[in-house]
Amino acid sequence: MSEHESELEARLTAQEYFRPPTSFVGQANVTDPAIHDRYAEGSPDIFEEYAELLEWDEHWDTVLDDSNPPFYEWFTGGKLNASYNCVDRHLEERGNQTALLWEGEDGERERIAYQDLYNRINEFAAVLQEVGVEEDDVVTCHLPMLPALPVTMLSCARIGAPHSEVFAGFSAQALADRIDDAGSDVVVTVDGYYRRGDLLNHKEKCDEALELAESEVETVLLWTRHEDPHEDVELTGDDPYVLVDDLLADAERRRVDPVSRDAEDPLFLMYTSGTTGQPKGCQHRTGGYLSYVTATSKNVLDIKPEDTYWCAADIGWITGHSYIVYGPLSLGTTSVMREGTPDHPHKGIIWEVAERYDVDIFHTSPTAVRMFMKWGESYPADYDFDFRHMTTVGEPIQPEAWLWYYQHIGGEDAVIVDTWWQTETGGHLITNLPALDDMKPGSAGKPVPGIRPAIYDDNGDPIEPASGRAGNLVIENPWPGMLQTVYGDDERFIEEYWQAFSDTDSNDPADWVYKAGDGAVHERDGYYRILGRLDDVMNVAGHRLGTMELESAVSEVEDVAEAAVVAREDAEKGSVPDVYVVLREGVDADANVRDAIIGSVEDEIGAFARPHSIIVVEDLPKTRSGKIMRRLLENISNGEELGNTTTLRDPSVPEQIRDQVRSD
Repeated sequence: MSEHESELEARLTAQEYFRPPTSFVGQANVTDPAIHDRYAEGSPDIFEEYAELLEWDEHWDTVLDDSNPPFYEWFTGGKLNASYNCVDRHLEERGNQTALLWEGEDGERERIAYQDLYNRINEFAAVLQEVGVEEDDVVTCHLPMLPALPVTMLSCARIGAPHSEVFAGFSAQALADRIDDAGSDVVVTVDGYYRRGDLLNHKEKCDEALELAESEVETVLLWTRHEDPHEDVELTGDDPYVLVDDLLADAERRRVDPVSRDAEDPLFLMYTSGTTGQPKGCQHRTGGYLSYVTATSKNVLDIKPEDTYWCAADIGWITGHSYIVYGPLSLGTTSVMREGTPDHPHKGIIWEVAERYDVDIFHTSPTAVRMFMKWGESYPADYDFDFRHMTTVGEPIQPEAWLWYYQHIGGEDAVIVDTWWQTETGGHLITNLPALDDMKPGSAGKPVPGIRPAIYDDNGDPIEPASGRAGNLVIENPWPGMLQTVYGDDERFIEEYWQAFSDTDSNDPADWVYKAGDGAVHERDGYYRILGRLDDVMNVAGHRLGTMELESAVSEVEDVAEAAVVAREDAEKGSVPDVYVVLREGVDADANVRDAIIGSVEDEIGAFARPHSIIVVEDLPKTRSGKIMRRLLENISNGEELGNTTTLRDPSVPEQIRDQVRSD
């Protein structure tokens, strides 16, 4: 087999199905099972229903112009403004309704009504114009989970300036790289924010980024976390920083008319990692993107205006863009935002907030669920909350984590949707419609209506549908939420996403197939199970094993809270698995635990997959967004030098693990 062969060994134990609760089905936004058949007809005109959820300044002429694949154009001829759709249009009916419930880690709280959000957006839009931001200028933002972040994004959208939000936890170099790539003259940041009780000096990252960037940034708009700037922040008349509060004082009660944007005009850039190591600026359009996230927020997340909804992600990632800001606000709902970590000031803070605001819909990641599992069910049991709908996002969820989430967080009466999508897709592509489809732990489920996924082998040939064979996940048709291009680099757009499985010399859209880069199985029941990135694969004695498969087997052991599996080079077998585990609190790392892990792997997959080593650690190396950096663990297992650790939540973790492995 070739190094990148994607025929994975998919041998998870068959999972039972769970019916959506009757109480949920009775109130759901989508209850007609004919929706799957109706959208299966294949015409892009079906997505008109998505666009009709918005208010347009001018109606579109054509739903999809696919004459120049893969540069598809959606709702051509239409004009609208995203800021207007998220705020202005709600004012008459729910101007006094809360749009955002914000909690600071220091205990500060804000209830921001739609009318107040409207006022703030108008005033900051006036500030942007005052410092010279014009339509189509890209504004780079480096903001944490403060109200300033959605206000800034929607202010940019109001004046037709695409925003490029850089996750607050990213380094100065990462910020500089993104400033340069976007060519931004204006940057928006904040003096500080709280993390684990400390008021961090956030401005110093921007200081360093300005020195590293090749671009000449003319203005940095500096929000402040408190009335007075952070004590370590210095401002001089010679630097490009301008205090936002000073400019807002002159912009009080200002009104800025929303710019009518063409449906194809860019709304924002979101940078994501690429195969070359150079981040890609995924460019998302206004009309198609906003239509798609509004519809999937309604159909998949079941959001209603009267709900209190909490997506516990960070707006610095695509999940926060789509399912904290644009989707929920477009529907006119109330959303929770929280600054800080989920274990500060205590490990029950998530459930305390959920109880305080009577949250209806909760949206988090499998990483967070595994963390909650590690802490134990006593923390959520102390609080009175009642979710009707729960979502997972960002990576495949293991069946045992799904079941724990279902039992201890949902109380076995909430519906769960596991969602597969990407920064590039804009919104959900594979996930069940919660009132229509049975839940299956560990499975993302069925395609979103109108989406045509498939599994291809490495030769580019389609694998028979519902065959249970693993391969490359692809999407065979365009959809409104898809990225337009890689900012400033159309060739890279084709190379990264289309070249592998498309006839790039063809003008026929049927010859263009989107490469997701993930492995997946289309199971015999019609559900899709995502196996993870195709580079998370090892060859063990001729068997191609996905790390997801091995980690799921390890996590079947009750005492295991988190697991990461990597490939250790082996002269005889090619590779053998090394297992790094974090145990639940109170569990001793004894031989019984190790024997249970080995037994589970052998039972679930086979004796050939027996781990070479089982290393019990206090924590796993994770990025600031919570994803496990398996590459660093693989470096440790193979005695190699550690790569870049600057983007880790705690850069000391891999060093500690390496020292532990060397001393064993």
